[in-house]
Amino acid sequence: VNIGTGDQFKPEFLKIAPNNRMPAIVDADGPGGEPISVFESGAILQYLGRKTGQFYPTDERQRVAVEEWLMWQMGGFGPMLGQAHHFRLYAPEQVPYGIKRYTDEAARLYGVLDRKLALIEFVAGEYSIADMSIIGWARSHENQGQDLNDFKHVKRWYDAMLARPAVQRALAITVPESK
Repeated sequence: VNIGTGDQFKPEFLKIAPNNRMPAIVDADGPGGEPISVFESGAILQYLGRKTGQFYPTDERQRVAVEEWLMWQMGGFGPMLGQAHHFRLYAPEQVPYGIKRYTDEAARLYGVLDRKLALIEFVAGEYSIADMSIIGWARSHENQGQDLNDFKHVKRWYDAMLARPAVQRALAITVPESK
């Protein structure tokens, strides 16, 4: 799907992802051997974690911890950092209120993450889908007006994440800008 050319608006893609946004997957070997489509990054991470038995614990307490941080990213970290990024780089005009509001909220959220990471190595204890969901947003910290040196525990986590070969491969994938 090439979002640079508008493939996400084609009827065949809308059958998979009705919100016409990436990411979306089709697993040809879904439940019962039948194909299944899954859209939204959090749903995809949970589905793949359950299917593979990796990075998504089966112990209920550990799973709840992963889900808390996954939902934190989905409901706050990602949307707010996306707004900071937008107002700082892509808004058609400089809107000081928008820039300040979302840059400040990004700093607050990095502070929340920093306090958690002061206590443990990864956000839910062990490396999990929650960490995977956060790293893509943290990667753009400079575009959100954030210096990771102000968040030493996030910086340690960020460096550890970037050292992981699978994270390096994932972050090397480029996606064309949507027009």
